[in-house]
Amino acid sequence: MDSSELRQKFLEFFEKNRHKIVPSSSLLPTDPSVLFTTAGMQQFKPYYLGEKSPWGPNVVSCQKCIRTSDIEEVGDERHLTFFEMLGNFSFGGYFKKEAIELAYKFIVEELGLTIDYVTVFSPDNIDKKDWRKNVPEDKESFKIWHDLGIKNIRKEGIDNFWGPTGDEGPCGPTTEIYVAGLEMWNIVFNEFLCSPAKVFSENLGGQEDKKLEKLETPGVDTGMGLERLAMVVQDKKNVFETDLFQLPLKNIILTPGGADVKDSRIAADHLRAIVFLIGDGIKPSNKGAGYILRRLIRRTIIHLDKLFLPQNIIEKTIKDLINYYGKHFVDYKSILGKEYEVLSVFNEEREKFDETKEMGLKEFYKRYPQLKAQRIEPGGEIKAFTSQVISGKDAFYFHQTYGFTLDIIKDLSSIHIVNVDEKEFEKEFKKHQELSKTASAGMFKGGLADDKPETIKLHTAHHLLLAALQELFGKQVKQKGSNINSERLRIDFSFDRKLTDEEKKKIEDMVNEKIKEGLDVVKREMPIEEAEKISAQMEFGVKYGNTVSVYFIKDKEGNVFSKEFCGGPHVKNTSELGNFKIIKEEAISSGTRRIKAILENSK
Repeated sequence: MDSSELRQKFLEFFEKNRHKIVPSSSLLPTDPSVLFTTAGMQQFKPYYLGEKSPWGPNVVSCQKCIRTSDIEEVGDERHLTFFEMLGNFSFGGYFKKEAIELAYKFIVEELGLTIDYVTVFSPDNIDKKDWRKNVPEDKESFKIWHDLGIKNIRKEGIDNFWGPTGDEGPCGPTTEIYVAGLEMWNIVFNEFLCSPAKVFSENLGGQEDKKLEKLETPGVDTGMGLERLAMVVQDKKNVFETDLFQLPLKNIILTPGGADVKDSRIAADHLRAIVFLIGDGIKPSNKGAGYILRRLIRRTIIHLDKLFLPQNIIEKTIKDLINYYGKHFVDYKSILGKEYEVLSVFNEEREKFDETKEMGLKEFYKRYPQLKAQRIEPGGEIKAFTSQVISGKDAFYFHQTYGFTLDIIKDLSSIHIVNVDEKEFEKEFKKHQELSKTASAGMFKGGLADDKPETIKLHTAHHLLLAALQELFGKQVKQKGSNINSERLRIDFSFDRKLTDEEKKKIEDMVNEKIKEGLDVVKREMPIEEAEKISAQMEFGVKYGNTVSVYFIKDKEGNVFSKEFCGGPHVKNTSELGNFKIIKEEAISSGTRRIKAILENSK
């Protein structure tokens, strides 16, 4: 039985049993406490809380879902980030007996499968401090399964209590069905409303307690992954051998046992997620759902590169995915009109990442194939040493400098069984966020996030960069914004097109030439009128006082290369700066470009 038949068989079975078929909702939920739709019940949440359902008390759906909690497991036999969840739901229409009996009939009688065992909820193995400890054992479900002839019934703890999605909502004990050694179907009995108690609880070790109240009308919420079900019905060893992957992703999925199997599986899974996320209107960004999409695209690119697939094959695969899902299930028909948008967003993000990826990989692997972690020395110098742990500082450096997400860094490291210090990475990330807030609040001068020696050197390099841009493209190039921290400089400037590789090389060469010349950096204070007369550069939109500081970068004979309004601080001589390198150039709006650059081997 192919997956389309299986999907339809499920929906029609419940339709015959007094359920209304409801279309899949968007991957972007209306619940602001979660980023994505992670379960079929999310669109029905209000109906468990008393709101009347427009479809009646019993519904069934096949819901597209995204979950990234198990992203590190993707590539094994069954874990995925994008999946389809088959589910039947009741808001007071029926409860435990009918829910269990319907599940039994579909698995055993409709599909002819054998149930290995089932699980039910018991508080016996739950820690006494846990907020679910006082939920009673589900003896009713135990008896229903026993009466159906199931002998292997296991009692489990918190694994058999589901919810809520987000901070609060319906939740309750579950019973799980296992087939062919896999957890196949989870049936949740929404008996409670969970909400934060908003009190400090010493019993919970200082964590916020949760409050459970009985729902006026209990409900049923079930979920069964289509991919896992197809794997069992089609008698496959893993989900990637099912038609859901083999048909639309045949150009990527490799024969089991090949050297690049995990790379192909990760890329195949992520491409499905990417197509549906973009199809639902999500764009790559640095926060929220957009950041998850960016992570997925960039991780996919790394794994596709390992497969040496040409761009036309990747684009064909994306088109095949869109056609396969759009034509095989009515709920996904709208994706057929999104081909251009999906390809445009994917390729644009790929181009952005490509600008820094190769330099980042080259730096990451100093002595390939033996993994060499790169230690960042004070002053920006990079030294290689073999390590069993990549420090969080180093991981964050690659994240900020080259756009490598933590997932990518962990993927690159796992090949050589090297760990990444994630806790230190998170500390560095939070520190960076605080510095960014400080810089945004204007607590440091000249767009500087701090006054570290590395930041000061990059600030001086920023002046050289602006002067080089004007030297090459004319004085009409104006600074529109800047941000400088200890890892990199960023300048926004007026320019109406993308820089060529040759132009970027000329900029680098000119800046590095001025660094080698050892130019002096001199500060002079003067009336603003005088500074304007000598054509000192000023940042667009910034208001200056009557007396301003102007920094000159000049040689011993007084020949000036750069002169800018600036509050400092700066180095005394350009010879302190090291090697200047552009790591990224991109458009940020019409007529405005952005350059990010670093200094290597500064003194």
